[in-house]
Amino acid sequence: MTIGIIGAGLVGTAFARRLARANLPAVLSNSRGPASLTDVVSEIGGPIRAGTREEAAAQEQVLVAVNWSKLPAALAGLPPFGGRTVIDANNPIEAPTFQSVDLHGRLSTEVFTELVPGARVVKAFNHLPAALLAAEPSAADGKRVLFFAGYDAVAMAQVADLISKLGFHGIDLGLPTEGGRAMSFPGGGLTLQNLIRLA
Repeated sequence: MTIGIIGAGLVGTAFARRLARANLPAVLSNSRGPASLTDVVSEIGGPIRAGTREEAAAQEQVLVAVNWSKLPAALAGLPPFGGRTVIDANNPIEAPTFQSVDLHGRLSTEVFTELVPGARVVKAFNHLPAALLAAEPSAADGKRVLFFAGYDAVAMAQVADLISKLGFHGIDLGLPTEGGRAMSFPGGGLTLQNLIRLA
């Protein structure tokens, strides 16, 4: 199965690096087109190729990691996702100041879900710095922990399997309205926590 990645910033490329090391194919895309990613995918290596935003969005599983204010443009005009799994790796902050965005009491995953009609959304890969996502997940005789939360059991199982294939230890936090709040940045108590699940 090929995984689509929309967003080739720090998180998107860190995710692509982990996929490459696990020999899992992916299509990496950004707003500037495949030609702008030639050097990046060459440096990452493995079964990672550059593609259009539409190609990435057409895959069975899609990870979206885009600056919050650019999300609407990054996802605009894409066909409905038709029940496919979309991983929300975004946080409602604005780089480079990392100021939080006022969502007027709404969850960021709720806002994100409205931008990907027909998708089964799972929140994941958003609570650790990109450098730790790209780093070897085995550490201190254990595995680095990745949290995830979502509404759909099938999509959650798919993401749990992906996390395991990448070498991490996944922990299901339940619904975004519950445990998902703890992994949301800023404000979540589990954000930036580099936890290791000992063997």
